[in-house]
Amino acid sequence: MVGQELVRLFKEQKVPIHYLTTRRSKIVTEANYQGFYWNPTKGEMDKNALKGVTAIINLAGATISNRWTSAYKNEVLNSRLDSLKTLYKAIENCKQLEVQSFISASAIGIYPNSLTTYYEETETNQDDSFLGAVVAAWEKEIANFKQFDFNVAKIRIGLVLSDKGGALPKIVQPVSNYLGAAFGSGEQWQSWIHITDLANMFIYILENQLTGTFNGVAPNPVTNAKMTKEISKVLGKPLILPNVPKVMMELILGEMAYLLFASQRVSSKKIEEGGFVFAHRNICTALESFYGGESCQESNAEASFEKNYS
Repeated sequence: MVGQELVRLFKEQKVPIHYLTTRRSKIVTEANYQGFYWNPTKGEMDKNALKGVTAIINLAGATISNRWTSAYKNEVLNSRLDSLKTLYKAIENCKQLEVQSFISASAIGIYPNSLTTYYEETETNQDDSFLGAVVAAWEKEIANFKQFDFNVAKIRIGLVLSDKGGALPKIVQPVSNYLGAAFGSGEQWQSWIHITDLANMFIYILENQLTGTFNGVAPNPVTNAKMTKEISKVLGKPLILPNVPKVMMELILGEMAYLLFASQRVSSKKIEEGGFVFAHRNICTALESFYGGESCQESNAEASFEKNYS
């Protein structure tokens, strides 16, 4: 989903794109748009994919939104590590390397679950969950690319909002059917970002040759209760049900229910101080960009949060 948005923006700028796919049927050849086959599980990659390439953006990894069986948890981890190892090997073996920048996705899931802590990129504590362990291993593999003579950056992505996929349509559907409700206490923080802002952040880091770790989140995180309330407002659908108990979601989703109740309040201060400007700073306007609705103002709570922390 994020890759498709990046492709859209790059095409608007007429930037030539090479993309990697595990399905030969998805390989196309168009002006400034060329597909190449790879198989990270086997460490295979078409060596021609790097020809003329000056920047690499890595978004590869299995979705975390499937039930967390033991087998699937291995797939989530290995898909991320195998992709990076395959890229590393291809770069290492490239005889005429032109790469100047390498940017990889990461995730805010590395930050400990907390209702009170405000996380910046300098945080050293790690969440003691499956996700925390995955992101830690992911970032360790990303760090290996610092051995090459090009810029390396990673973006710890939060909850990506898009009406074309990801979590938002799944949240919107029950609200649309008058079945919407917050989860648990509803006090857990959700650090979100509009998909276009995220794609533009990747491009901004690339164009400005920034290095290091950046949080891919908007300036104003919201609680789960606030998120649900704002969705109901934009859709014009009332919330009539009580909050959904945690135990119920654990029975339905198993360990994956952790995604609904984990709380990470994450700062966008670093990327903003680097000059990046968000198009969607608050949740209301972000939602309106997808679903319309009346013009809204940021809440007093959001304004206060931004003043104190951003």
